[in-house]
Amino acid sequence: MRLVLATANPHKALELAAILDGFEVVPRPTDLPEVEETDATLEGNALLKARAVRAATGEASVADDTGLEVAALGGAPGVYSARYAGPGATYADNMAALLDALERAGAREPARRRARFRTVGVVAFPGGEELVAEGRVDGTIAAEPRGEAGFGYDPLFVPDGGDGRTFAEMTGEEKQAVSHRARAFTALAAALAGRAAT
Repeated sequence: MRLVLATANPHKALELAAILDGFEVVPRPTDLPEVEETDATLEGNALLKARAVRAATGEASVADDTGLEVAALGGAPGVYSARYAGPGATYADNMAALLDALERAGAREPARRRARFRTVGVVAFPGGEELVAEGRVDGTIAAEPRGEAGFGYDPLFVPDGGDGRTFAEMTGEEKQAVSHRARAFTALAAALAGRAAT
């Protein structure tokens, strides 16, 4: 089965291609403009992106939207995770903004820095059928960035059930074993396989 990626983020594209091993995953066409993420939910934004690429290519499209939800910040940054520090923000800008917000909220001890990553993955088929799956992982926001791997907030996120390392201190395989994105797309891959078998 051929799936066109809706993401233009090279780090995310690599992760998705690895998780969807067994499917023909092709890059998003370079001439497609970015899709405005105007929905208030992760699922809504993922669907916007998948539908736009499906409409442009006429092929099945796969997309996701991911948010980091921090309890002490009322669930922020949430759907604004990629642009928390403003338009054009870098990963470092967003992490600095998050740490600053936690400091201003007085959330200094680990118990006050609880968070979860949520990913909603979708596949939009040319006939109009759509598959949706969600993955989540709970954890804690570290006091400072640690690690060189991963992307986004990975240097700050310490998943529960691990050995205290951030996602950025893990290998790709270690992260995929527990990550929100892997959980969402593993579920999607299973749904795709079931669909293909019918």
